[in-house]
Amino acid sequence: MNIKRIIKHLSIGNAAMRRTFPLAALERIERAIAEAEQTHAGQIRFAVEAALDIKPLLAGQTARERAIEVFSNLRVWDTEHNNGVLVYLLLADRDVEIVADRGIHVRLGPAVWENVCREMESAFRQGKFEAGVIAGVQRVGAHLAQHYPHSGTNKINELPDKPILI
Repeated sequence: MNIKRIIKHLSIGNAAMRRTFPLAALERIERAIAEAEQTHAGQIRFAVEAALDIKPLLAGQTARERAIEVFSNLRVWDTEHNNGVLVYLLLADRDVEIVADRGIHVRLGPAVWENVCREMESAFRQGKFEAGVIAGVQRVGAHLAQHYPHSGTNKINELPDKPILI
């Protein structure tokens, strides 16, 4: 049990999340997702969570484990070509996790996603949360465009572009 982590999670709340991602920033992130999705047939979701609830925190749940839960809860896996990607930020840990559906994950593998996460976390350490998220969304979009280029037909937006605050 990591006492320092528990204290950090218990001390951060939704107010900190709103300060880090004010409404205007969330709107710009939503636009970045929509713009990125114009270049490919994939789907991108961004979710940020201030901190874990006490029970999973005491059980030692990792940001990765929580991201997989959120991926499932948001039904990011439920796309026609299995090419949905969740960018998840656990604010208390400043930990970014990318969970990609099997269609795109098999083409890229975990090292590519891990690289995008580390770049975002680097921006966060400099206090550049909005810029870090937008850069991450653009990188994810570039990978999706490479493997799932836009077909030129009417694209259906299978998942909402709006960021999720948990």
